[in-house]
Amino acid sequence: MKKIAFFILIAGIGFAAELPIPKINIGIDQAKGPQDVALSLQILFLLTILTLVPSIIMMVTSFVRIVIVLTFMKQALSVQQAPPQQIITALALFLTFFIMSPTLKKVNEVALQPYLAGKMGHYEALNSASRPIKDFMLRQTREKDLVLFVNIAKIPRPKNREELPVWTVIPAFMTSELTTAFQIGILLFIPFLVIDLIVSSVLMSMGMIMLPPAMISLPFKILLFVMVDGWNLLIHQLVLSFK
Repeated sequence: MKKIAFFILIAGIGFAAELPIPKINIGIDQAKGPQDVALSLQILFLLTILTLVPSIIMMVTSFVRIVIVLTFMKQALSVQQAPPQQIITALALFLTFFIMSPTLKKVNEVALQPYLAGKMGHYEALNSASRPIKDFMLRQTREKDLVLFVNIAKIPRPKNREELPVWTVIPAFMTSELTTAFQIGILLFIPFLVIDLIVSSVLMSMGMIMLPPAMISLPFKILLFVMVDGWNLLIHQLVLSFK
């Protein structure tokens, strides 16, 4: 047995010796021309964008409303571990891609493909890409929130919504999304709150004070949620809220 293990070890070492081992070098050299400097700046810009991608997804897409509503739904059901928060976040992320697909398709048509074809530069492509996203945000943003941030920024009142700068639209959009998500969350809590009140009243009338009402109401909440096909109904209404 030891001889077999020895031969296997020798064969493995010989096989590993035949494989080419890559060499990775990370360093800073002197630029030989303007093209090297431009390439380095492009790499730094790309790394910065990749770092900000999670924040961009949360700021300018439907992710905020979806994840808050799903979290409210979990709390209304009074379940602690099912579904896990990772599942809630993953579902919110994929629903965000589904809802934002028309906007992303438009960004690809008006900005990404012309840029890759060399028909426009960096800044022109960035401005073209921001227009569809800005239109999406403006459709979901309340006028009251837009007025708030325009007044705080002390900028001249724009003639129309298209003249609003992006740096005022984004916080107004996020404020509107938080408000809408909490409004939906209140509506989600009402039927389950009624079940809690009924169960609590029945237990009090029976003199079962030491028995936690949440232990009895939880199966009824889950049963109600399953009977009305809750996930289908909730996701359907969430998607329609962005139309």
